[in-house]
Amino acid sequence: METNLRNFSGESIYVGIDSHLKSWKVTVMSDEMELRNFTQEPDTKKLSLFLHRNYPGANFKCVYEAGFAGFNAQRELTSEGINCMVIHPADVPTTDKEKRQKSDRIDSRKLARGLKNGDFKSVFVPEILQQQDRSLLRTYDKIIRDTTRVKNRIKFFLMFFGLSIPDEFQGKNWTKEFINWLEKLNPGGYGNLSLQILLDEYRMLSSQTILLRKQIKELSEQARYKANAELLKSIPGIGTLTSMILLTEIGDINRFAGLNELSAYFGLIPNCHDSGETKRVGRNTKRGNVYLKYILVEVSWMSIRYDSSLLLTYKSAVRKMDSNKAIIKVARKLLNRVRFVLKNKKPYQVNMA
Repeated sequence: METNLRNFSGESIYVGIDSHLKSWKVTVMSDEMELRNFTQEPDTKKLSLFLHRNYPGANFKCVYEAGFAGFNAQRELTSEGINCMVIHPADVPTTDKEKRQKSDRIDSRKLARGLKNGDFKSVFVPEILQQQDRSLLRTYDKIIRDTTRVKNRIKFFLMFFGLSIPDEFQGKNWTKEFINWLEKLNPGGYGNLSLQILLDEYRMLSSQTILLRKQIKELSEQARYKANAELLKSIPGIGTLTSMILLTEIGDINRFAGLNELSAYFGLIPNCHDSGETKRVGRNTKRGNVYLKYILVEVSWMSIRYDSSLLLTYKSAVRKMDSNKAIIKVARKLLNRVRFVLKNKKPYQVNMA
């Protein structure tokens, strides 16, 4: 059928995109049938041109799964007048046959079919400025993790060569004096070069950490964050860094209907199975933001030192379960405090019920 001779005004065209680094598998459907299935370069302008040329006047709806590609394709397709949705990969309805015969063609067809049937709910797509701010905090987290790794490599290097750290540096590692001591070590041969490379990496990461901390502090003092950052810092255990992580990841707190929805975003909602007379509650779901969950749990360990109300929650929970599960109870309660101060624009009062 020569689709370019037909006017599609008033009709809906559903486009499922199975995105990969070097190609997109695209399925195009109407309300009645599958129209096309093809492979193209990962180029939004080419897809837009194809759709407008072959289905003039149609109401276009696209969908792809959240992943490595981020939200750039969504923004570009939207600017081309194409309604584009980004969804959680686990939300795609799949038959047993499709699970056993997986292919890019089948995956793009599932996306187009689910879009046509109204099965999907879009994940939150942040504004580009919020995404840029997020990248600063996420990069800082990666640099801190890399720094920990290189520190451990240096320590294992010393152990491998039988080089003991002097008592004067025990518990005071990574001071200027300790680094100077490392500089003077002589493992011999290529061991000297290996140690110097590790130390160079440590220095580079340290300088990047200092730069990022400075930028994060400056960002926290900008008008769009300053007031909310101060509110969050009124909660015990939350400082400038954590407040900025929360603000850049959450965005507008009002986009969450309630605490349960916010907790789900943080991965603090348990899996459950309720069928007939059987009801089981399992571990926390893995659907949430793993990065945010990790940060909130770390803050919870700090908060119970300063907030007796949270400490009471922890002590009560730890009688029934291990400490790692008990701290999740605290994290959920702490998240409720975060939600309260951001929604009500009031600082937190320590030990508030």
